[in-house]
Amino acid sequence: MNAFLDFRIDLTEEHRYSLHPATKEVLGNLEEPLEVDILLSGRLPGGMRRFQKNIEETVETFNAYSEQPITFRYFDPLSIEDPKEQEEYILYLTEFGINPTNLFASEGGGQTSKLIFPGVIVRNEEYETGGLLLKGEKGMSPEQMLNLSVENLEYELINMIKKLMHSDKLAVAMITNHGELQEDEGYGIVEALGEEYEVYKVPLHQAKKVEDLLSFEAVIVAGPKAVYQEREIYLLDQYLMHGGNLIFAVDPLAVNMEDASGEGTLALGFETGLDRLLFKYGIRINKDLIQDMNFGYYPVVAGQFGDQPQIAPLPWPFYVVVNRMSGHVITKGLDQLMFKFVSSLDTVKADGVRKTPLVFSGNYSRTLAQPVRVAFNDMSQEPDIKLFNQSQLPLAYLLEGSFTSYFKNRFLPEEFEGDENFVENSENGAVMVVGDGDWIQGGQDVQSGNPLPLGVDPFSDVNYANREFLQNTLRYLIDPNGIMATRSKELKIRPLDKKRVEQEKVKWQILNIAVPVGVIFLLGLVKIYVRKRKYAVKQQKKVN
Repeated sequence: MNAFLDFRIDLTEEHRYSLHPATKEVLGNLEEPLEVDILLSGRLPGGMRRFQKNIEETVETFNAYSEQPITFRYFDPLSIEDPKEQEEYILYLTEFGINPTNLFASEGGGQTSKLIFPGVIVRNEEYETGGLLLKGEKGMSPEQMLNLSVENLEYELINMIKKLMHSDKLAVAMITNHGELQEDEGYGIVEALGEEYEVYKVPLHQAKKVEDLLSFEAVIVAGPKAVYQEREIYLLDQYLMHGGNLIFAVDPLAVNMEDASGEGTLALGFETGLDRLLFKYGIRINKDLIQDMNFGYYPVVAGQFGDQPQIAPLPWPFYVVVNRMSGHVITKGLDQLMFKFVSSLDTVKADGVRKTPLVFSGNYSRTLAQPVRVAFNDMSQEPDIKLFNQSQLPLAYLLEGSFTSYFKNRFLPEEFEGDENFVENSENGAVMVVGDGDWIQGGQDVQSGNPLPLGVDPFSDVNYANREFLQNTLRYLIDPNGIMATRSKELKIRPLDKKRVEQEKVKWQILNIAVPVGVIFLLGLVKIYVRKRKYAVKQQKKVN
């Protein structure tokens, strides 16, 4: 009987308490119990207390749909009494990106601060993982950030659970034989994707047929410096036609930073052979460079102190810091991205292809057509903002739909003439294009020379969201209807009209407090009256 009555109805407008089918599928395949530590605990102000409650409700909803029990507890890392153990545990949390946040609140007429950990740890019997749940774009108000974090709770939690489930890793390829990955030899990509995917370096010239690529869920082309041969372009084209997914991070101009001192150097265009392919798919990477007033810094030697060089950060508009994102599930809620020597993109006609811009430059940008002068001396004075008269230039495009082969109505490469598996039009597959080969490559630690994770600035403490951008892109390309789709949930912020609240305060207090009590009191009187009449009638019958 209890099983028959076990049901859930979500009556909210935004389906706040409903789960995406992809989430239900993951929970339905769960084979072992899970425990969740909610680290956001203790006394919290209103907004954070609601966020804490939302985390708890989401875990409880997961448990309702799960094949195995999912339990939770509140755990404050600061409750660990031993100072050394507490410090070690806090450092352990940073491995999952859970950094403490200093929360300020008004209490008793004064300002108080408290260290909080807005994240969770999820574990099974063998392993545990975790993540930060309070996220948002730069410039968001606290209310907007909390609302966005609530919207993404389902995705963040189910993604952690999926990591703990035993499943075969999908394969991803990095093309290597055209000067790609010169910056970090692919470390940034492998570090970002290695937890979820098997990442392989693939010399494309060794591939004999398109079937050699079809075992990969996605192929990444990261910063090529040499020309792709016709046969290699054919392999990439047919890989897409057979339903593959491609990520192009391509520099159309070459810049040698070693020559940027003094009079500087020129950034000149060079050919990779990929322009024609991308043009056919509906996108053109222009041979220019974008400068933006929201920029990063480039370290230069400003002088000597004794025998030690003095490094000074130089404002560098060629390093574009991006904080304008589209509402697409790939970029929703992402923090700032860093692009280095990025070029502008234009769309061209391509029937059947849907083109979605994902990230944009700021309100004060400009494009410089080749040849572009690149010189440290030019940055000795503050850039003239009047020259930055362009805004929100698209820097990354997602292409989806039905693609037409570049080789349709063309002669095939000699090696593939008469290819029986040649496909003229794709039924699925997707392409991501960015006119910068550096955003997908990591830097090196200045002192040790060790490679750094994607997005970590070696000259400052800033950690850009390039790593998360790549992860989200792969998840979406491989399974657009999977757990990435849960990021599409939108919850409306409904702020109260403060003036109306003040004017109608007593009215609503009476309506919400006095009226319900009055209704219950009336129902009680009615019940007493009915009982009295009932027993009065019975008593009268006995007397008669």
